[in-house]
Amino acid sequence: MADLQSQVEELWERRSELAVADGDALPVVREAIDLLDHGEARVAEVDDDGNVVVHEWLKQAILIFFKCSAMQTIELGPFEYADKVPLKEGYEEAGVRVVPGASARWGSFLDRGVVMMPSYVNIGARVGANSMVDTWATVGSCAQIGVNVHLSGGVGIGGVLEPPQAAPVIVEDDAMVGSRSMIFEGARVGRGAFVGAGVILAKSMPVIDVESGEELGRGVIPPWCVAVSGTRERTFNGGTFGLPAVLVIKRLKEGERHDKAQLNEVLREHGVTA
Repeated sequence: MADLQSQVEELWERRSELAVADGDALPVVREAIDLLDHGEARVAEVDDDGNVVVHEWLKQAILIFFKCSAMQTIELGPFEYADKVPLKEGYEEAGVRVVPGASARWGSFLDRGVVMMPSYVNIGARVGANSMVDTWATVGSCAQIGVNVHLSGGVGIGGVLEPPQAAPVIVEDDAMVGSRSMIFEGARVGRGAFVGAGVILAKSMPVIDVESGEELGRGVIPPWCVAVSGTRERTFNGGTFGLPAVLVIKRLKEGERHDKAQLNEVLREHGVTA
């Protein structure tokens, strides 16, 4: 893999010279993207110290592929598409359930037991085993979704390809993201966290513990907690206004499974929904 990485990096250095249908570049970047497609490589991962490590050369391979690939017509049953990237194949063999209306691009990886309701997974993204991408949810390019995750209806997981060093969105194992929530700009949802409906989480968004009033950080929801949309007061010349924030309203025991009835009760107490 190191040799393939060096080939991609060399192509990246001279990317301005590459043209559509480049016979030298395309076989190299296709090999790299095949690794992503089969789950043998990933764009980003969390290391033992809890830091996000981005493998830039794999993003570079995707960007070169876009540059060098020609548009083509893709016909699938009654549907027709015009794109540079083919659709993913081989779901039955991979043990993945894909409901009609769902689609994933080649170069994304869906692990065994994944369920895709009518939804979308983009190139470079990874969805872990036994996770559900629910109706009208989207998983953007290079986003990393863990195992046993539930992305509820209409969830938007942002994607990022450029710049190649930018960290993608990461949703860790056993998390649940509520309906119509938006997680983007390289934000991160910790393991086992429950994110209420309609939460907007960007990298710059403050996450506040309601018990202590402490700002826990920005763009990162801690593991094993319940987080909801909220505001924080800021005073300007024109008055005092509520700016958006994410509020941690409950801590869960590590390893505690999401009991929907109990979580709904917690959310109702605070006047919010799942």
